[in-house]
Order: sequence, then structure tokens, then C-alpha cells
Amino acid sequence: MNAKGIAYIVTKSNMIAAFGEERWSAFMEKLAGKDSYFSTVILTITPMPVEKLIICFDEMCAEFFNNDKMQYTYFGKAGAKAVLSPTGPYRSFMQMTNDMKQFIETVLPKVWSSYFDSGVAVAKFENNVAHIKITGLEIKYTYFEYLVMGYFEQAIKMFGKKSSAKRIRSLAAGDKDMYFQYALKDS
Repeated sequence: MNAKGIAYIVTKSNMIAAFGEERWSAFMEKLAGKDSYFSTVILTITPMPVEKLIICFDEMCAEFFNNDKMQYTYFGKAGAKAVLSPTGPYRSFMQMTNDMKQFIETVLPKVWSSYFDSGVAVAKFENNVAHIKITGLEIKYTYFEYLVMGYFEQAIKMFGKKSSAKRIRSLAAGDKDMYFQYALKDS
């Protein structure tokens, strides 16, 4: 399974803004010493193995966040905020509809497929709750699931509603899919 390189590029930009170019460069030099994949050029359209993205995020958690892997939620939120913003490369997703139900059921699955080359996202909106299920994945890593959960939570917020996110099912826990619920609130 691959993610588009934009996931890495946006994270890199966010980390440089937070910690500076020098600290990021030192981190990447150390990471490239551990895994030669990170000595290659990664462009926004580069197919990046998700396992490599996870290595990068795990190492970032260790280096910058005292090994707090709950930062994956932050990485997801920060990524959504960067790419779905009015100046972001995926801003057109935010302009496809003004209807919350259509945004959740039609747009969010398209966001998934724009990032990843496998897995199918299906979304349903009922009783003011967004249900998002992702099937067909081999990645069984709890913190990757938090990354995805944070991304969708931020996308919903940017569309105009705060939500409380809850992980219902988990591939890492042995379930057949990832299933998240987002109870919407007024912003």
C-alpha cells in the first residue's frame, strides 16, 4: 500500500515551521542513516510505501515528541488543515458541495482515494453522526488509524462542524475494517 508523497511533504513543512529547518535536516540525516529510502527525493506525487511513512512518523514521535505516538492524531489534523485549506492543493474537495451529508458520503471517500492506492472508504451520515469505514487494508497499526481519524475529524471541522471522534473497530485489534464515528456538534 502506498500513500502519495504529499503526506510526507505536508508533514515536513509543518515540522519545519514548528522546529526549524536545521533541526528537521538533522533529523532527516539521521533517519536516512537508518533507512536509505529517506535519502531519496520524495515529491508530492511520489508513491510512498505506507510502512515508510509510519517509520518516519514513529521516528518523529521519538525525536520531537518524547515518543508520544498520540501525535499521529495531530499529524492527521495538521495534514488536513494544510491540504484542504483555501490555498491548499486539495482545496477543491472543500468546494464540491455545501451539504454536510454529501460532503461526508461522497467527498470524504474521494479524499481517501486521493491519498492511498488501496483500501476503500465508505461513509454514511445519519442522526448527525458520520460513520466512516475503511476496508481492504493490510496495515495493522494503531497509530496509523489515529492519523486517519484525526485527518477526517479536521476535514469535518473545516467544513463547518466540530465533532467528537471515536474509533469503533480497528484492524490493529483484529477487526476486518477501520470504523470511525464522528458525532457532530455546532462549531
